[in-house]
Amino acid sequence: MIIGIRREDKYIHERRVAIIPKHVEKLIKEHNLKFIIQPSKNRIYTDNEYVNSGALVSEDLSMCDMIVGVKEVSMRDIFPNKTYMFFSHTIKGQANNMTMLKQLINCKSNLIDYEKISDDNNKRLIFFGKYAGNAGCIDTLWAIGQKLKHKNINNPFLKLKQTKDYNSLDEAIIAIKDIARNINVKGLLENKTPFIIGITGYGNVAKGVKEVLNYLNIEEITPQRLLEGDLDCNKIYTVTFKENDISINKDNPDHFDLNDYYKNPQNYINNFEQYIDKLSVLFNCMYWAPEYPRLITKDFLNNLYSKGEPKLLICGDISCDINGPIASTIKASSIDKPTFVYNPITDKATDGFEGYGLLTMAVDILPTELPREASISFSKALFDFIPQMAKADFNNSFEEVDLPKPIKKALILHKGKLTPDFKYIEKFL
Repeated sequence: MIIGIRREDKYIHERRVAIIPKHVEKLIKEHNLKFIIQPSKNRIYTDNEYVNSGALVSEDLSMCDMIVGVKEVSMRDIFPNKTYMFFSHTIKGQANNMTMLKQLINCKSNLIDYEKISDDNNKRLIFFGKYAGNAGCIDTLWAIGQKLKHKNINNPFLKLKQTKDYNSLDEAIIAIKDIARNINVKGLLENKTPFIIGITGYGNVAKGVKEVLNYLNIEEITPQRLLEGDLDCNKIYTVTFKENDISINKDNPDHFDLNDYYKNPQNYINNFEQYIDKLSVLFNCMYWAPEYPRLITKDFLNNLYSKGEPKLLICGDISCDINGPIASTIKASSIDKPTFVYNPITDKATDGFEGYGLLTMAVDILPTELPREASISFSKALFDFIPQMAKADFNNSFEEVDLPKPIKKALILHKGKLTPDFKYIEKFL
């Protein structure tokens, strides 16, 4: 089998890769696979590193049997009867990717989506989430420093840089530790305490956020403790919000059933707004789909800001669902312009740190700010599946295609047809 690794071209700042040179070399030597790499000046690993691993470099991937990437594939790289593997962003019926999906269908493609590769408990096995959390946390703290700087407020986060400006995560963590020491000596922000950081969700993204925050000597409290108040103004607190904190059953507010919540989300309404005016920072790290209640609505923001500038300094919307659970996320931000201020009255966003409304960080490719660490971890998780995928005969019927179970669960298209678990996408095409 010939495997192609495509050049990421959706974003100019995208530097990640799905399979690193070290693993390419091992797959060539141990499994007799062949690799063709599209040349790239942005990729964290150079073309020469792939050549030294035994791969060929070529613009043309049409001779490859399988083509892998990170983000959505370009239309020009969709060839008939190929197997593709990337984050397709189609499982929610995302309108902006339906043209791409139609082309894959027309070309009788096989499509494997990393987002759906999971074990028997539906736990995802291949992801960048932790690094999105790491980078999103650092960028959000950096943005707080910049916002307060524009207000001529000296603050401990001024020394922090955006994640992309560090050579590694370890280097960024050294800066976070220095901020923690500074806070211990000089204290926190005047008139902004107690400093309370809210985190929605408890998956890999949230774990990445907490990994960074833990270096700030935080104290975890419950949502109930947050409502009770009377907190130490010299401490940094974190609050993790789970499904039962965020939503309530509209017919039975005192009873929350998690299975019912996922099966019948229409029976639940927002219960999150009671916490927002008590938070200094909000990190949105949770999975969301349109059938679930929103976390922060436009009406709520209108009302919040009508009372004056709230305590909430910023929302780090790491999940970045545009026009989704966070009303201020009306667009994705970019690595070179990572923040914008959302005005709830005009429903407009202004890039930067200044203006009336909620400062929002909504970069949708955060892991690429830590491209080497993210790529190594991702490639390591993917590696063991590749030899088995290379042996699979996709010409067989869907039932008979011999793929590892987690990979088969992620097979959205087989020979250009939606597989049983993904037939629902037809209504979006």
